[in-house]
Formats: sequence, structure tokens, C-alpha cells
Amino acid sequence: MNLPIRARLTVLYSVVLASSFVAFFWVSDLGFRRSIEATVDNASRTNLETVRRLVLANSSLRGESKLREELSRLAELWANGALFEVASSNGHWIFRSQQFLRIYPALPQIVDRDLSFATTNLDASQYRIALQRVTTGGEVYEIHAAVPTEPFDQALDHFRLMEKEILPLLVLLASLSGYWLSGRSLAPVNRIIETAGLIGAQNLSSRLEVPRARDDLRRLTETLNAMLARIEASFKRITQFTADASHDLRTPVAVIRATAEITLRKLRTQEQYRRALSTILETSVDTSELLENLLTLARADAGAAGMEMRPLDLSAHVQKARERAALLGLEKALDVTATTPPEPVWVKADAIAVDRLLLILLDNAVKYSPRGGRCEIALSQSENHAQITVRDSGAGIPEIELNNIFDRFYRVDRARSKNTGGAGLGLAIARWIAEMHGGTIAAESTVGAGSAFHVLIPVHAKS
Repeated sequence: MNLPIRARLTVLYSVVLASSFVAFFWVSDLGFRRSIEATVDNASRTNLETVRRLVLANSSLRGESKLREELSRLAELWANGALFEVASSNGHWIFRSQQFLRIYPALPQIVDRDLSFATTNLDASQYRIALQRVTTGGEVYEIHAAVPTEPFDQALDHFRLMEKEILPLLVLLASLSGYWLSGRSLAPVNRIIETAGLIGAQNLSSRLEVPRARDDLRRLTETLNAMLARIEASFKRITQFTADASHDLRTPVAVIRATAEITLRKLRTQEQYRRALSTILETSVDTSELLENLLTLARADAGAAGMEMRPLDLSAHVQKARERAALLGLEKALDVTATTPPEPVWVKADAIAVDRLLLILLDNAVKYSPRGGRCEIALSQSENHAQITVRDSGAGIPEIELNNIFDRFYRVDRARSKNTGGAGLGLAIARWIAEMHGGTIAAESTVGAGSAFHVLIPVHAKS
């Protein structure tokens, strides 16, 4: 059903109320009918009891004429349409109301003191009759007391007519009020829709108006505002990422182009051509590494990691990483050492990703350690985690910068980074790799005394 929410709420509201009204009137009609039946039965029973007491009081006279006279007086007193008749045991009528027509061919077989009821038409009107056999003084009397039901039937018919007239009106009024109430209830939603429709890339800082009432709409608005805040933060990161990537890519491309253009302006010696090609090659290698890092982060953002998790021994990978770092530190005469437990440390990880994580940390340690300094990688195991610690003897990182070093393109000292190389993506990739393995990475540093990076990865029992 392609109806607006307001129309659907109104239809649902009307159906529910209409069903409620029908059920209410049906129950009321049923109660009314039962009440009428009980009232009529009580009236006929009361009349019969009055006649019965009169019969019992005059039974000692043993004369039908005296009893008939008393019954006639009683009939004159009843002016509400009530009728009665009394017969003797031989079927002879001692007294009958003038309007009472005999409808039974024979006296009903009624047990002594047992009261029963019957409904029939007398003089084209419906009556409720109470019947009872009374025995007194050796004589048996049959008593019938009838009460007209027409006044009650008219009241019931009038009530049913009111039901037919009022029910459609009530449903119509309920539908109109439901439409109005649903409009008022959905007004905040419409404001949310209108405001949300005005928010775009140029004004992501705008927020929805939070209703005062602490209800579901307030929760919805606060949730949407929180979502907008996350979108704004993501948009800013993407914008910054694009700007930084463009800046870092523009420099090497400019170097390659300028070197090639200058070299081609005139004939050069073989040595000059060689130096130019070496510059272009080195810059191309750096650019390729930057592009690879950008692609890695893009795959991470898209959830396309493609890692193959298998049990592996971290000790072997730490030793292999130390050997690579030692080669990188030869030019600076760095002392690169590794400490591992005597027994294997098993984790469930992707071997290529773990090697890259270790190489990023050790490569940073080598870059920022002074000549003749030292780099250390240590592996230890606790009950639930394997811990990798990489230390260097560099200049250290100011404490205020420690919370930002894992952000993309963030560099503590950009001037120094020009000499050491790098685009500020390595630690961001390292954090992503650690998180993909269910672990964490953190840094601590003292200015002038070096830095230490700690990686925690859950251990895995080799099967």
C-alpha cells in the first residue's frame, strides 16, 4: 500500500476505533438484552408471587367465589398491562384477566413449587409468562402471570437505531481526529526531513533541531546528529587525505618531470644522463611506495583486506625483520638487536601483513636513530597476548604529538621528514594491520631518549 505514513496511520487508527466501537455496541446490546430479560422475568416472577400469596391466604375459605373476588380486586390494582390467570386442578378457571387468551390446550405438567417461564403473543402483543403450580389445603392451583415485553422491546429497538446512526458518525469523527493527531505527531518528522534535505557537502556542520520532549523523536534526532557528525569527520578526513595525497604525489612527479625536461634541453655527457636517470629512478621508487601505501589504505577503508589468517610463529618473523633492519642500518652503523623467547610464539595472522608491520616500525627506528645509535625489537608472551616492542635511540616524540602519529599523512617534524623520507602513512598502515589481527598498537617516547612502539596481538594455540 503506497500511502503516506499519515494516511496509513489514519486508516489504522480508524479501523481500530471502528472495531472498538462495534465491539462496544455489541457488548452493550448483549448486556441490554440480558438486562431486559432479567427485568421482565423478575417482574413476572414478582406478579406471580403476589397472586400466589393471595391464593394461599384465601385457600382456607374453600370457596372459589371469594378467591375470584379477591383476584378481581388485584387485577384492578394492576394498571401496567400485567395479566394473570388462576385455574383449579380440574382445569376450571377461577379467574382470568379480560385480555388473557388461553393458549395452552392443557395445563402444563409442572412440578409442585417449580417455577418456569414462557414467551408468547397475547392480543398481538408479546408477553413473558411465569407459570407455577401451587398446592394448599388439598387443592392444586395453576397460576400464570404475564408481563408485556413491548415497552422493553421498544427501548431495545431505539437503542439499536441509535447505534446505527451514531456508529458511522463516531467513526468519521475518529478518522478526522486521527488524521489531525497524526499530522501533529509527524510534524517534527517533517521538520527533520526538511532540515536533512538542506544539509549537503557545503554545510555538513549543520545539525537537526533536537525536540524538547524526551521521546523516540528526540532519540532519532540525536542519532541522526551523531551520524552527521561522523559523516562530517569522515568527509574532513577524506578531504585532508586527498589534499595530502595530491601534495605528496605532486612533488615527486614535479621532480621527475623537471629532471627529464632539463636533461633533454641539450646534449649531456653519459655521467650526466646517468645522474638524471638515477634521480628519476629514486623518485619513481618513492612514488611507487607512496602509491602502494595509498592503495593499501584504500583497500582497508573499503574492507577489502584480503588477508589470509594462518597460525605462524612470531619469533621467526621477528628475526627475519631484524636482519632486514640491520641491512638498512649499515650506512648509519646502527646496532640492531632482537630478543625472542626460547619457545615459539604462535598467533593467527597473515604472514605478509605481519612482516610489513614489523618492517614499518623498524624502518622508522632506523630512519630516526642517529649514526652509531641502536635499534631493538623484543618479543614476549603473556597468557593471552604476544607483545612486540620496537625501541630506537632517536630524538623522541613530544608527548603532545603521540596521539596524532598514527593519523594518515601526519609527521611530527615535516622539515626533518624531507631528509628522512616518507609521507606519514606507515604508522597508519601499522595500526590498521594490528587492528585487523584483533590487536592494538601504542607509542611512548621521551624527547632526547628515543621512542618505543608496543604491539599486542592475541596468541593462538597451534593445533
